[in-house]
Amino acid sequence: MTSTDIAAYLARIKSPKRRRDAETMLELINRATGEEPRIRSGLVAFGTYHYKYVSGREGDSAAAGFAARSAATTVYLADGVGAHSDLLDKLGPHTTGVGCLYLKDLTDVDLDVLEAIVRRSYQTLTAGTYPLRARETDHP
Repeated sequence: MTSTDIAAYLARIKSPKRRRDAETMLELINRATGEEPRIRSGLVAFGTYHYKYVSGREGDSAAAGFAARSAATTVYLADGVGAHSDLLDKLGPHTTGVGCLYLKDLTDVDLDVLEAIVRRSYQTLTAGTYPLRARETDHP
């Protein structure tokens, strides 16, 4: 994808706060992964990883990513939020799903901690073929 695609994605975000947070996430995830962003299935994706589950199902997916949703910025952690519970305790206000971190306002969270979470997740996923689904990791 091109920078034009990213600019178009940002332009579609109606909320100034959500747009500001998306711009922050672009820089943060780029630093954490060293990857350039691309639009994939409605989210901003960085890099890829290969997964192969015990069932035999395998494929490729985004190694890091986020989406500027109306209620919150969603950060995707395919290795599961449970893998980051030690850092989540230090992050600031957030909610979680099995593989998602929901942030209502990035000015309320510790961006260094968020970057560490994204970096750790990316490194875990890209270290080789990843064998687990997010729900198979421990989560808070």
